[in-house]
Amino acid sequence: MRRYDEPIAVRSGEVAGEPAPVEFVWRRRLWRVLGVETRWRETGQWWVPGGGSRGSAEGSGDDLLAEAEVYRVLASAGRSSLPGVYELAHPLSGDAWFLRAVVD
Repeated sequence: MRRYDEPIAVRSGEVAGEPAPVEFVWRRRLWRVLGVETRWRETGQWWVPGGGSRGSAEGSGDDLLAEAEVYRVLASAGRSSLPGVYELAHPLSGDAWFLRAVVD
């Protein structure tokens, strides 16, 4: 797994009847979500000042229990690209999204 924690633009919708990201732009490339493998919620890293990294439940330092929703998705950048597994994180206290990791 490679860790990135980079901001991304996400368009949400439904995947298999559930609310989820349907596409995202990362490094000026559009990725379409083919499926959601799993999703979960995380609290901030209370032992790290500021709550940890942005994609891991962004905290302001005051809110040590800030939560983020994380989606592990299968996505592809087009017909000619092989699909890969990506972790997209969304702090519940804001509108930002982050590409947290690419799973090898």
